[in-house]
Amino acid sequence: MSVRTDPIATTRGPAKRFHLTWPWLLIGLAGILVVMSLLRLVTGVDDLDSSGTIRATLIAAVPIGLAGLGGLWSERAGVVNIGLEGMMILGTFGAGYFGYFYGPWQGVLGAILLGAAGGLLHAVATVYFGVDHIVSGVAINIIAAGAVQYLAALAFSGVQGGGQTQSPQIDRLPSITISGLSDPLSDIEQKHWFFISDVASVLRALVTNMSSLTIIAIALFVLTWWLLWRTAFGLRLRSVGESPAAAESLGVNVYRYKFIAVIVSGGLAGLAGGFLALVAANAFRDGQTGGRGYIGLAAMIFGNWRPGGLFAGATLFGYTDTLRLRGGGETVHALLLLVAVFLVMLAIWQFRQHGRRSALIAAVLGIVVAGIYLLSDEIPNELATMTPYVTTLLVLAVFSQNLRMPAADGKIYRKGSAG
Repeated sequence: MSVRTDPIATTRGPAKRFHLTWPWLLIGLAGILVVMSLLRLVTGVDDLDSSGTIRATLIAAVPIGLAGLGGLWSERAGVVNIGLEGMMILGTFGAGYFGYFYGPWQGVLGAILLGAAGGLLHAVATVYFGVDHIVSGVAINIIAAGAVQYLAALAFSGVQGGGQTQSPQIDRLPSITISGLSDPLSDIEQKHWFFISDVASVLRALVTNMSSLTIIAIALFVLTWWLLWRTAFGLRLRSVGESPAAAESLGVNVYRYKFIAVIVSGGLAGLAGGFLALVAANAFRDGQTGGRGYIGLAAMIFGNWRPGGLFAGATLFGYTDTLRLRGGGETVHALLLLVAVFLVMLAIWQFRQHGRRSALIAAVLGIVVAGIYLLSDEIPNELATMTPYVTTLLVLAVFSQNLRMPAADGKIYRKGSAG
């Protein structure tokens, strides 16, 4: 007599993946604030999470995040977009030209349109003509830098307050302040109470002088997540980046989706450049992007090609850059203690996950950072300047083995290859 066994009951299924939900997100944010409160008490540096620091962090993080969001759209459709930097440069000029001559909201539109034009050029080169994605992106960066210098000289030379390398001041975009909340929260923040003052500083930063373009940028992250992961359009676009031949065999127009993704990518990168001109500086300046397009690409990789992780990576870079600018070596020195503790905890977690090599690297780095913190009282300004870039490289090195890019990312695809 034989006994029939249910294969579902005897077969071990795949490991259950952790899904980030709102309760877990709030718990995580509360945990971060507790750690920052402890760090503030231990080091005596109150500016680590003040409302001014958080507001400046948003201003520094938004252009990086928007550029990375542009890269996410493009690479989810299988097109590597190294040209984000050039599209940001086009966006800064578009914001400067249209913002000065027509108004700030027209500047936003001009930044998006010029960035999208750069995306269209990249799409034609890579999707239609099959040019190597890296070569096309680098070419766009070079062309954009030269074109903007020429156009700026034509547009702003002889204009009062302008010149060959900059535009006159642009009118500010509207900002939002809820004074009924801002003033009481400021009083609580100044008390420097454990955790409560830290929560107040975060809330005050969100209700005080918040640029309307910052709110739009945050909404674009939510919209991207919904479009790409909750709609049929997003499913088709992501399928093009994973297996374009299979997508074409199911009736998906691969070229169309690639073109849409890369043009949207350019528009978002252009908006990132426009944010620098309209919010961060209120004027166009030559060289304004400062490599933020490349950093946005790194933040996208850190975020594992997902909007939530990308936002976290952009915020991390923006925060370290803000600390460098606001507090200099003393504030960055206080941050070293947090980095050391984080690396040690990461080493323990990696060891429990049987990633012994990663655990060893994280532990060694943690010990080195802790040694620097204990043996010094302040970080030299020259080293503090490197903090955002070192942080980006460190985070990418630690998390790189858990990343998975779209399967067809960067591969040349020719129509009809499904057959």
